[in-house]
Amino acid sequence: MAEFFIEIGSEEIPSGYVEPALRYMKKELSSFFSKNRIDAEVPKTMGTPRRMIVSIKGVMKMQEDSVDEFLGPGVSLAYDDRGQPTKAAIGFARGKGVDVADLTRKQTPKGEVICAKVELKGRSTSSLLKEYLPQLINEIPFQKKMRWESKTRPFARPLHWVAALFDGKALEFEFDGIVSGMVSRGHRFLNPKKFKIKSLESYLDECKKHSLIVDPEIRKKSILEQVQQLAKQAGGCIKEDEDLVNLVNYLVEYPVAIKGDFDSRFLELPQELLVITMKSHQKYFPIWDKKEKLLPCFITISNMPATDENEIQKGNERVLRARLEDARFFYDEDRKKSLEDFVESLKGVVFQKKLGTIYEKVDRITALAGILTSQICPTKETQVRRAARLSKADLVSQMVFEFPELQGIMGGYYAIHSGEEAEVAQAIKDHYRPAFAGDSLPSGELGAIIAVADKLDTIIGCIGVGLIPSGSEDPYGLRRHALGILQIVLDQGWQISFQNTVEASLDLIEKKAKLGKDEIKKHVEDLFFQRYKTLLFGEDFPYDAIDCVLSRGMDSIVDVKAKVAAFSDLKKQPYFESIAIAFRRVARILDKKN
Repeated sequence: MAEFFIEIGSEEIPSGYVEPALRYMKKELSSFFSKNRIDAEVPKTMGTPRRMIVSIKGVMKMQEDSVDEFLGPGVSLAYDDRGQPTKAAIGFARGKGVDVADLTRKQTPKGEVICAKVELKGRSTSSLLKEYLPQLINEIPFQKKMRWESKTRPFARPLHWVAALFDGKALEFEFDGIVSGMVSRGHRFLNPKKFKIKSLESYLDECKKHSLIVDPEIRKKSILEQVQQLAKQAGGCIKEDEDLVNLVNYLVEYPVAIKGDFDSRFLELPQELLVITMKSHQKYFPIWDKKEKLLPCFITISNMPATDENEIQKGNERVLRARLEDARFFYDEDRKKSLEDFVESLKGVVFQKKLGTIYEKVDRITALAGILTSQICPTKETQVRRAARLSKADLVSQMVFEFPELQGIMGGYYAIHSGEEAEVAQAIKDHYRPAFAGDSLPSGELGAIIAVADKLDTIIGCIGVGLIPSGSEDPYGLRRHALGILQIVLDQGWQISFQNTVEASLDLIEKKAKLGKDEIKKHVEDLFFQRYKTLLFGEDFPYDAIDCVLSRGMDSIVDVKAKVAAFSDLKKQPYFESIAIAFRRVARILDKKN
């Protein structure tokens, strides 16, 4: 068994591109070895922004020999009356590179035919890899690829080198003007010298000498340890954030955590705004105190130890200060008006060209929310209608224009500033939830009502104008909205009619719909049925119990789950089979009588 190693070196590749590329290379190399009859161990991947590495400890040096069997013409065509081979048999044998005398016969469903068995001698693994690796590199599916004047093949970023070894020797091939070899390069700034590779072990040793941490798990561990230590020294802690850690991990080759500070006066801004500015825009780790309040400091990850750490700290502080000054300006400007003042401007914002403006959508949400409130909490109708009317007002604020992630959240803050009731402000803040898988649900009844009205209006409106989810296509997130509605109704325990609620929403959108009412209802029901099945199956209910209950309809979303749970429990009882047999007999008797 021999060792295989490849490193693809380039300019810094975007953080989110590296892991998918490594997964692709691992999968394709495993498939390549399998298809080519080469025994190989599981590939190991490593990577940084500047390099993608795949290594395999044990790979067979030669392909296994094989025998391929080829079926030819029928025996009656291959031999004449005297048993001599005809031109058909001779031509078939010549085409397969075998002697006519070596042809055999084989019985098939179409009759007896002649057969040629061709022995294929295994080729060396190294020769096959030299042919395959350029194709592998070329087909890495980056989200976006670029092409440069001097290059003919697109890649995520300009390639600088390829190191490829098999059994301690260079695998030489050419890719877009770059000839592979046994040479890699160190850290761009700390130790950019080239170094020779003899094996994976020697490569990892050289990486240490050249200020590189190529194993992402080791880098990740180092980042977390450094960040936690600095946060502790600052008198706080960091919150678990896998996405941010993974993003930062593929921005650096030698991570060094540095703490920075910002003016405590910025803590007057909404915490969500500060967090998004630090995390999403600057890739900083916010630091929290024990009461889950932000401290006026942050942690950034540098790509190298600083000769003057204070300079890097000050540079990051300047950048954050500028961003926070902008945010404060937008915040102050927006608060010069009441939230109600923004509503009229929604007439100029298109929701969907066939469905009209956001202002029209708000009217529909308000009406539907009022209908729901009359069934759920009639005494809260005034607050619900007020929250619904203001729910989208922040979309035309300067803050949300600059930070779209804060829609709803800023509306809640501006509502309080405008003198609205706290319950109304919270409903505005909550009504987009759940916005993604695993997101929290609205915390109060008012926010839950508006969330359901908003999501259902989007679903029925989009389906009504023919925007029906199909396959992987769901540009308006209708599946996500349907799942969100189901989760909210179950969480709140509302006993409301699904059919009546859909009818009410349909009546509000009917003038804009292109499809017929019955067709829209059919698509809406199918969408909710599929989402509900997925939701219940994800909670470990058996499929047959889910299908059985849903086959009777789902007018009460809450009752459906209760029935599925009860039926699932009943199925586990020792007497279930006897009950089922008795019911089947009764059903057959009734069928005969009818």
